[in-house]
Formats: sequence, structure tokens, C-alpha cells
Amino acid sequence: MSNAAPLDAEAVVSRGANFGLKDEIRAYWSKRAETFDLSYGHRIRSDAELEAWARLIASHVAVAIGARALELASGTGEITRVLLSLGCSVDAIDLCEPMIARAQAKHANAAVRFHLGDAENTMMADEAYDLVICRHLVWTLIDPARALADWLRVLKPGGTLVVIDGDWVTLSRRSVLLKRFSGLIDRLTGVASTWDQATHQRILNGVHFRDGLRAPALEAMLREVGFEAPRIGPLSGIARRQFATASWSERLRLLAAQGQSFILSACKPG
Repeated sequence: MSNAAPLDAEAVVSRGANFGLKDEIRAYWSKRAETFDLSYGHRIRSDAELEAWARLIASHVAVAIGARALELASGTGEITRVLLSLGCSVDAIDLCEPMIARAQAKHANAAVRFHLGDAENTMMADEAYDLVICRHLVWTLIDPARALADWLRVLKPGGTLVVIDGDWVTLSRRSVLLKRFSGLIDRLTGVASTWDQATHQRILNGVHFRDGLRAPALEAMLREVGFEAPRIGPLSGIARRQFATASWSERLRLLAAQGQSFILSACKPG
């Protein structure tokens, strides 16, 4: 886990010479913790969506009751809910204390342990986990090769890595127009934005996948560090469940994101 002193997101007013990209990532998502579950696609809003996530993950990895899972960048604990529903014993790691605090409040007395730390360098024990999983993390990685090697290290032989992510940069003309219409609806109805576009773009400009995270490129990186049997697929059934509970503005964003998201799994040789 990180040895750095806790960072109060509200205290970060300006960036000094020693304020790096990782610090900006921590500060940005710490500040977003309060409203993160309001962002479409993050909060699991119905039992039907929860079940759809469980089916999707179970289609990529055989999860036994009591399986040890390491959840990376666990945020407010939404995928944690899915893992617990599958019977996993969960270690969840996140860089941001405010995110962890919200997740802990959701999962008091559950079979989950939360850790403050860096998902790119987990500092967890070797060969300790049956499953390593993350959602919407990989696009933010600064050194993905190092991170993937660390995730391979902590998996048991035969264990599985599951990545849920997407290419949020390469947008079709249709997607751009749908997002603009969504933003217009938000402005007309007085819905405040839950994210800071300027800071988000500054972070994107500094990460490895600044030009977009594409599943085939990630698959190649996984093979290079030693993973085998990668599988890539769509988020089958998820968008439909999200659509059912979304506002009109959110529905336009979900339509704009069609084809961008993917699930990718790969195994550690056993």
C-alpha cells in the first residue's frame, strides 16, 4: 500500500513542482467521490443490472464460493457488490480515501477488506488471488506494462484477470452528436455536470492510452507480460439494464458509448 500521507482533495488548489500525474489522478477522483455514483454507468441501479454484471463476469471466469478476488480501483464499491454476490472474498484497493470511505459505508460487515494503495503497484502477496478485476481503470494507467506484470504476479497459477473498460477517445460522428444533445438536455433541465472536463482532459493527455484504449492492443500487452488465452467480448446485457433506469440525457450517452466498451479476460499459466 502507499506510504504517502493522506491527501485531502479539497486542499489541492494549485500544482507545485512536485505535484505529478499520479497526484492529480488521486486529487481528481477523490473530489469526484461525493458525486461519483450520480455518473451514468457507474452506480448499479437495479437488481436486474447487478445480475447482468454477475452473469457477464461469470461468463469469463468460473468463480467458486470463497474465491479470493482482488478488485483494483474499487471506487465506491459497485463492482464489489457484484463480486460479493458471486460469493467472493474480496480485497479492494483504491488510490482515494474518499472513494474507500463510501465503499466501506456500503459494505459494512461484508466479506471485503479495503486497502489504500496504487493499483499499478499493489504490494499484495505473490500468487494470492483467483481473480483480479478492474472496471474503468486501465485507460488511466501511466505504466500499463508494469501494472499488468504486477497483476500477473499476484494471481495464483490458473487465475484470471478481468478488465472492463473502453475506448473513450475515438468517437464516431454519431457519438459526438449524441453526447452534444445529452449535454444540451442537461443544461436545459439544470442538471449539473459531475466531472471537471479540463482536469479530465489534462489527465488523459498524460496517461499511456491518451489516444484511446483498444482491446486488441491491450490483448497484445497481456500476451507480452505472460498472460494466455485472452478473450474479448461486449458488455452483453449491461447497457439494456442501464437504459431501463436512465434519464433521457443518460440514454443518449449510453447510445453514444455503444461499441466503445469491452470486457477482456486472460489467464495466468497454470
